[in-house]
Amino acid sequence: MGPSELRLLPDEERELRETAHVFETVLQTNADDVPALEALREVYTRLGEVERLVEVVDRIAAIATGERRPEPLRFSALPPEPPGGPGLGRRSWLPPRERTLRPGRARLGDLLVAEAIITPQQLHDAVREQRRSRERLGAVLARRGLVTEERLVELLSKEHGLPSVVLDNRQIEPHVLALVPGPLARKYEVLPLALNNGSLTLAMVDPTNVVAMDAIAARTGLQVLPVVAVAASVRAAIERCYAAQSASMAEVLAQLATTQVEVVEQDETAAVNVIELKESADEAPVVRLVNMILADGIRKGASDIHWEPYERTFRVRFRLDGVLHDVLGPPKRHEAAIISRLKIMANLDIAERRIPQDGRIKIRYGTREVDLRVSIVPTIFGEKAVLRVLDREALQLDLSQLGFDPWSLEQFNAVIRQPYGLVLITGPTGSGKTTTLYSAINAINSPDHNIMTAEDPVEYNLYGVNQVQINDGIGRTFAHVLRSFLRQDPDVILVGETRDLETAQIAVRAALTGHLVFTTLHTNDCPSTVARLVDMGVPPFLLSSSLLLVVAQRLGRRLCRQCREPYEAREDDLVPYGYVPTGRGRCTLYRPRGCPACSNTGLKGRVAFYEVMPMTDGVRDLVLHNGSTGALREAALQAGMRSLRQAGLAKVLEGVTTVEEVLRVTLA
Repeated sequence: MGPSELRLLPDEERELRETAHVFETVLQTNADDVPALEALREVYTRLGEVERLVEVVDRIAAIATGERRPEPLRFSALPPEPPGGPGLGRRSWLPPRERTLRPGRARLGDLLVAEAIITPQQLHDAVREQRRSRERLGAVLARRGLVTEERLVELLSKEHGLPSVVLDNRQIEPHVLALVPGPLARKYEVLPLALNNGSLTLAMVDPTNVVAMDAIAARTGLQVLPVVAVAASVRAAIERCYAAQSASMAEVLAQLATTQVEVVEQDETAAVNVIELKESADEAPVVRLVNMILADGIRKGASDIHWEPYERTFRVRFRLDGVLHDVLGPPKRHEAAIISRLKIMANLDIAERRIPQDGRIKIRYGTREVDLRVSIVPTIFGEKAVLRVLDREALQLDLSQLGFDPWSLEQFNAVIRQPYGLVLITGPTGSGKTTTLYSAINAINSPDHNIMTAEDPVEYNLYGVNQVQINDGIGRTFAHVLRSFLRQDPDVILVGETRDLETAQIAVRAALTGHLVFTTLHTNDCPSTVARLVDMGVPPFLLSSSLLLVVAQRLGRRLCRQCREPYEAREDDLVPYGYVPTGRGRCTLYRPRGCPACSNTGLKGRVAFYEVMPMTDGVRDLVLHNGSTGALREAALQAGMRSLRQAGLAKVLEGVTTVEEVLRVTLA
C-alpha cells in the first residue's frame, strides 16, 4: 500500500513524518523501546513505508521472543523543516493544536472510565476535588486509592503513543541537566534526559502539559520529545540530579554572618520594637534562608520542622521517618528575625512573645500546595517554633496500601461498613491514626452518607465530608460539637480524640442509637483500650454493646529498597522477640546499608504495624464482666489477633523493615 492509496493531505503527511522522527530519535538512545517501536509501526503503516514497517515489526518480534538484534535500526535524515522557514514550528514535537491531545484521543478520566478502572461517579467526585485543589487529576485519583501512578503512566503511554521510562538510578549528563534549571524542572515536574540532533528528550508526569513543553522549548530553543514517567520517580530524580546545583545553605548562612542586622536581646516584659522586628524579618538573607529550609524539608519528606533556641545556639531539625535529624544552626543573633519571619508568614502577632500562638501557612512547592501548621511556644531562651508539614500528595488513602495483613484488613473493612457501632483507633501521637481514620472515611464516603467530623486540628480537607475545627477557647469542644452533630442527621461521625468522660459517653450513646462512630485514644495496645475507657467512667455494659473493633498502630521505618542487603537467617531467630514460628525454616532477611537515595541511612519511608481486635463473643463477654487486660489479650489472640510486635516481625520476614526498628517502636 503506497502513500497515494492513503490519500494523506500534505500537512497530515508532514505531521506524521515529524512524529516518526521523534520516535526514531528515541530509538537512537534505546533501540529496544517497545512503546516507541509500536508507535512507529502505526505511523509507518499510515505513511505506507513498507521497508521501515517490516524492519520495525521484525524488531518487535525479536524483543518478544528474547532474540537480540545485533545492529540498531537505521533511519534516514531529518524530515524537512515545516513551512515558514528554519526553526519555526519546532518548539515541541507536534503542532500547537496537536500537542495536548491528538484528534480522537480521550481525556485521562474518560480513559479510566472506559477501562472500568473507576466509575463515572468516582471521576465526577475527583474532578470536583481537582478544581478545588488545583492538582493534577491523576494525583487526586492516586491519593484516593482509585488508581496507581504506574497504571496512569501505562495508560498515558498507550493512549498518546509515547514511550515510558524508569528513572531509578538513571545518570544524566551535566550539560543536559544545565539546559533546564532546577526551579523550572520542579515547577513543571519534568526532567531532561538526553540531547540528540537538536532534540531534547524530556521525562514528564503529564505529557499533555503544553505549557510546560512550550516553556522548555522557548528556554532551550530545542525540539521537545516528551516521554512519560511516574510522578514520584520524577520528583525523586529531580531532587537527586539537581542536588549539587541547588543553592547552598552555607552561602546563605555566610550572608547572614556578614549581615549587620541584629535584634537586641531583651526580657519578655520589655517593650518590643515591632518595626525593627519586621525589618529584620524582611531582610533578604533571612527570607531566603527560611524559604530554603521550608523547601528542603518538603523535598526530603519531613513531617515536622523544628526551630529551637538555646542559651548560645539556635538550631533547625527535621523529623524524617519519625526520627529527628539536625539540619543546620543559623547564627543565634538572627533567631528573633527568623521566628518573626515565620510569624509574618502565618499571620501571627510578631510583637507577642509571652504566650503560645498557633497559625497556618499555605505554600506552593512546584505544582503542589502544602499546608504548614505552625505552633510557637516561648521557652526560657526564646521562642520555639514547630511546623507540621501537611502534604496532600503524601496522604495515602488506600486501605490496602497502609500495611494491614490480610486477616486484619478483612476485619477492618467489614466493620467500617456496619450501620452503627464504635470503632477505636489507638496509638501515640505521630503513629498514623489520622491517616487510618481518613482512609476509612474515604472508603465509605458516598453521596448517600452524611459524614461529619470533629477534629483538632483539621489536617486535610476531604471532599464530601463536613469537617469541624475544635476551638476550646470559644467553647467549641469535642463534647459540644458531638452533641450538635446528633441534631444534624449524621450517618457517620468521626471524633478526633476522646479526651474526657463526657465525650466518651456521647460517642458511646451515639454508636448505640444508629450511628457509626470513629474516634481515637492514647493507649499502648488494643486490650488496654477497654480498661482505659472503663477507668474514664464508661459503664462496661454500654461498652460491650457499642464497641465493634479496636485498632492499635505504630509506625516504623522502611528499608531502602535501592540499597538493602540480604542475609540468611532462620525463622527461629525471631522467636526470642515474640514471633510465633510457622515452620518456614531458613529465610532471607535484610539489613540497611545506605545510599544517596536514603541519605546514607539505609531507611526510607515508613510502614504501619497494626494490631486489630474485633469484638468476638468471647471478648465481648469479658468486657461485660470487667475482665482483666491479660484475659482480653489472650481471648483476642485466640480469635486471630496479631500483637503489634508480631505484626512488626512479620514485616521483617517480608523484607520491609528490620528487627531493630520493630523493637524500637513496639513493646514485648
